[in-house]
Amino acid sequence: MTLPKEPRPLAWAAAVLTALLTLQSCAALSEMASALSSLKHLQFKIGGVDDFRLAGIALSGKTKLSQFSAADAVKLLQAFSSKELTADFVLEVLAVNPNDGTRGTTRTTSTLTGLESRLLIDGKPTVAGNIAAPVEIPGTGQVSTIPIRLSFDLIEFFGDKRYEDLIDLALAVGGGSGDPARLALDAQPRVTTPLGTLTYPGRITIISAEFR
Repeated sequence: MTLPKEPRPLAWAAAVLTALLTLQSCAALSEMASALSSLKHLQFKIGGVDDFRLAGIALSGKTKLSQFSAADAVKLLQAFSSKELTADFVLEVLAVNPNDGTRGTTRTTSTLTGLESRLLIDGKPTVAGNIAAPVEIPGTGQVSTIPIRLSFDLIEFFGDKRYEDLIDLALAVGGGSGDPARLALDAQPRVTTPLGTLTYPGRITIISAEFR
């Protein structure tokens, strides 16, 4: 009768080491998952609009159509007549990192790697946008500004409005008395931290009234 061979010491040690490493790996993954779940999400709000241009004409300081020069007024009317009234501007989004070491949190620097979003004007969905490059948001509780460059044709989304109404809309958003309350972003942030990458499970609505 042939007796079963006893495990060789080297093979036995390798098996034990593999088991220990597996247990440690599972523990580390569990610990990381727990740490990730305890991280608080970055919070956002709309700060304002900068460098708003309509058909290439700066709206800064203007509040009504009569404040445009004759040449600019002709250019705007020509753009409207050609069915292409392009708005270009920078939307400033503010972000704060609540993981600042207070209220039971661990100070953690987060890097915003994506902010896929759609701009809403008076509740109407318009153009999609995203950040141009990753933005680091330190865990200091201070507010960081994130610029998003947007460009779209007003007539494409508001073609049912008259010429004067479109100009008033542009001035209301990006003119001298621009009101960011008329804007919102339907967004899904993606954030990288030292503990891993987080993609928000659902979309959020970013407004100017409060951090969300």
